Amino acid sequence: MNTNLSSKRWLMVAFALLLATAHQTSTQSEMTFFLTGKGPGNGANLGGLAGADQYCQMVAEAAGSSNRTWHAYLSTTGQDGVNARDRIGSGPWHNANGVQVASSVADLHSDNNKLSKENSISATGESISGRGDDVNRHDILTGSQLDGTAASGSDDTTCANWTSNGAGSALVGHHDRQGGGDNPTAWNAAHGSRGCSQEDLIGTGGDGLFYCFAIN
Repeated sequence: MNTNLSSKRWLMVAFALLLATAHQTSTQSEMTFFLTGKGPGNGANLGGLAGADQYCQMVAEAAGSSNRTWHAYLSTTGQDGVNARDRIGSGPWHNANGVQVASSVADLHSDNNKLSKENSISATGESISGRGDDVNRHDILTGSQLDGTAASGSDDTTCANWTSNGAGSALVGHHDRQGGGDNPTAWNAAHGSRGCSQEDLIGTGGDGLFYCFAIN
């Protein structure tokens, strides 16, 4: 056996792995948008906006993005209601693969955005299953209308401002841009959920997932 040749091969493999790791780390440090690969597991009770933001931060940091502040794309209603579009920074936003999904808030809420099943991926670059897959998880919690604002009226559209895992409903979008509802191709406002429990969310094609955006 040629020991010298074998050593060179191992060095080449090690160098290739080092480059791949460096590229992944660089891409994740530039990541400013992701879809949670799984939710907290308590239905639409995310602990309010604060709990959802904390979850985004935890997922991002676990994926290697530790130099940004993350907010969930969620609206709330009532006297102190907040619009999702007003709490996610100004963009641009890139996913874990380095793809720019939107350049600004206006672009994000236009037909020009690049949100899709291919691009709305997890913080580690994993695709989220949708309509047509063995398990459909395309219903994404937003509580928002097409323009990213909270809905008006008395109906519950945010599962009690993200504190209910039972009664109520939340507006959801389709990350794969297909399905049923009033706006089936909308990433943020396709239809209302059947309920707020984990079972209800799963039963209609969801899993308690939501979008996270870096605000800086």
